Amino acid sequence: MDRYDAIVVGGSFAGLSAAVMLARARRRLLLIDAGQPRNRFAAASHGFLGQDGVAPAEIMREGLTQLSRYPTVDFVHGEALTASLDEEGASLTLSDGTAVRARKLILATGVADDLPLESMRPRWGVSVLHCPYCHGYEVQDRSLAVIANASGAVHQALLLPDWGPTTFYTQGVFEPSPDEAAQLAERGVEIERTPVAELLGDGAETRGLRLADGREVPTQAVFTAPKTRMASPLADQLGCAFADGMTGPYVQVDETQQTSLAGVFAAGDAASQMYNATFASAAGVMAGVAAHRALVLEAAAA
Repeated sequence: MDRYDAIVVGGSFAGLSAAVMLARARRRLLLIDAGQPRNRFAAASHGFLGQDGVAPAEIMREGLTQLSRYPTVDFVHGEALTASLDEEGASLTLSDGTAVRARKLILATGVADDLPLESMRPRWGVSVLHCPYCHGYEVQDRSLAVIANASGAVHQALLLPDWGPTTFYTQGVFEPSPDEAAQLAERGVEIERTPVAELLGDGAETRGLRLADGREVPTQAVFTAPKTRMASPLADQLGCAFADGMTGPYVQVDETQQTSLAGVFAAGDAASQMYNATFASAAGVMAGVAAHRALVLEAAAA
């Protein structure tokens, strides 16, 4: 069984950032990645300093190229299926049956998105979006819709008029309070209480919405909050504590990205309810640094 100082599961922004810190500390490291990042549907990453407008896949390829220059790093393209802990660290079983061990484990496994309408799925990341700061500039001055799917939808609708004319669809469930309705009106946001039944358009394009009463409303971009779930079972298998987020559960971590379990760290979307490339990368850096410090302090105490 191969033994490492640390294993990082997940090779997107958070996982790569964590791995670089450990590689630069000359620790023996394994990076496991299945090649299914959450951001694979987006054509470009925005608001990421130095990478604005660059495709997420290109950023990750360059990150892997840079990481591969460090001689202490091994890579596995595959999935980590099971994980367990004992007094010596973490043990993982991979999809090809390989077993690996490490003294420290970093989970950068991300989340999966469940969208409220089936017609959103082929448009996700293109004309159906979740973050105004990530995508609002690219759809500026178009007809925008917020299709409510979480309690934070009103906040999303309040932000969007800075990019274009906005209609807030309550879906008959997420009714704004009187104060919220007044704020929306002040921002020029229209409120529509008839639910959206279907998005209209070809391929990934959105050109309109069909409402439950049969009306068709011209719309060029839709914002919504997907329900999120863990993309990997590892945190649950290990017994990590979870917190309830705005769109779903996330792994609870402290200021160093350590989970409720000693020696297990988590970073990125799996350990946050604020989804942003810069946030994910920063959390990965912290997790990598904290895992290295834990290794050093552990050895000093032995």
